[in-house]
Amino acid sequence: MKRKILISIIIIVSQFAWLNAQSNRILYYMNLPQKRNLNPALTSSDSVYIGLPGISGIGINLNNNILNFQDVLMRGQSDSLVTFLHPSVNIEDFISRIKDRNFIEPELTIPVFSLAFPVKKGYIFFDVNERAEMNAVIPGSLIELGLRGNGSYAGDYVDLSNFRAGMKIYHEIGLGFSRKYSTKLRAGFKGKVLFGLANFSVTPSSLGIRISDDYSHTLDADLTVNMSGPINITRDEANHIKDIQPDEDLMLNTLMLKGPKNLGFAVDMGATYMLTKKIMLSAAVTDLGFINWKSNVTNLRTNDVYKFDGFDITGVMNGDRTFDQVTSGIADSLKESFSFTETNDPFRTMLPTGLNLGASYNLSKNFSLGLLSSSRIIGKQVREALTVSTNLRLGTMVSTSLSYTAANHRFDNIGAGLMLRMSIFQFYVLTDNIPIFWNKLVSFDDRGNPESTIYLPDNWNTVDLKFGMNLVFGHRKARKAAKFVPEGQTVPGNK
Repeated sequence: MKRKILISIIIIVSQFAWLNAQSNRILYYMNLPQKRNLNPALTSSDSVYIGLPGISGIGINLNNNILNFQDVLMRGQSDSLVTFLHPSVNIEDFISRIKDRNFIEPELTIPVFSLAFPVKKGYIFFDVNERAEMNAVIPGSLIELGLRGNGSYAGDYVDLSNFRAGMKIYHEIGLGFSRKYSTKLRAGFKGKVLFGLANFSVTPSSLGIRISDDYSHTLDADLTVNMSGPINITRDEANHIKDIQPDEDLMLNTLMLKGPKNLGFAVDMGATYMLTKKIMLSAAVTDLGFINWKSNVTNLRTNDVYKFDGFDITGVMNGDRTFDQVTSGIADSLKESFSFTETNDPFRTMLPTGLNLGASYNLSKNFSLGLLSSSRIIGKQVREALTVSTNLRLGTMVSTSLSYTAANHRFDNIGAGLMLRMSIFQFYVLTDNIPIFWNKLVSFDDRGNPESTIYLPDNWNTVDLKFGMNLVFGHRKARKAAKFVPEGQTVPGNK
């Protein structure tokens, strides 16, 4: 049972995002300096803000746009939960929830240092981040082939041409400025210089598997693999990839920005506009940019037909083979089959771009309602979310928010945020998704006695939690705050 639970957790995690992704839509209308990441025109009431690594931006973001926990872990005949691989579960019920294109889009941002302070005509902010982004499209037919086995596809051709995979890791250094240009309009801009550390992308022109009547597999592949990074690739006499190993010296030089660099640029642009004294409209575009990969570049191209052992995990479901045996066998089979031609041509990758459109209505000096539409554009795919929030701000000391979000094929995402300031310390905790219902997963020993219990959320396909502590100094007085806070927003008073 433990092995099958592990397999299920791996499948769940493979569709989730990673730590500290740039979401947390709930902070858009809160009194926190981090909201500049969503719109550089937005400001907080603090005069000076300092963000430190490991303190000001600790977060967990697990984002699954296809399945939730109850699709993978379900209640069995007893009080315990069973995985979708359990013999008592109809695997077709699980397969019916798989879509034609299954998206995996993790994003990781590690804040290294942040600084923001007011100047005579506006506000200046500076950020240094380490960022990693991954995106992949897994055809549903590939998952079905693995779960149903070869017998259902004998004589068929499984089209996998919509498969995509990409990953990039890079340094980001940004400098921004925002100011009020009229009594109604405020605009912000942030320019970012990017230094690419590593990149990997697979783009097929055509890709598919033909299963013969004797259950042998033929892979038809016309694809390109672009790579840049501190790695060494060795191939055998037949031009098959033999091994891929990191180059430690090159990795150290890359991290220290020594030698050739993969240079890129990006911008964030945003604005707020006071439609009336109570209604504020806002819009922003973030991460509009690219990276040119020129150093340590390898391009691999293949256009051929290959025979391999196939992709079938029914043996894992039956308990005849382990998950490691299946995956390692598939990897070895593909590695021995593929041959590539190699070039070293520079290439360019675009960043996932964000688009945020907001509107807020001030019911009173301290209380407002907010509406936010967030879109994430990754290649030809667009991810959208709509958030409604109620926001309370009590001077500079307390800021809270409650939100409801429709996203990831779900319409029950409840979020909450709280900020408390104590002297120069600003503590906060945010989540866009609070699990309401929970199930318990019971593990039994060989004698059938309960061994351990794990509580897992029921209808939950997104985990989004962020907390930390900012260093903030001073606050803008009410008579000066209008220079920095759009009209209609809550203006903090004196201490």
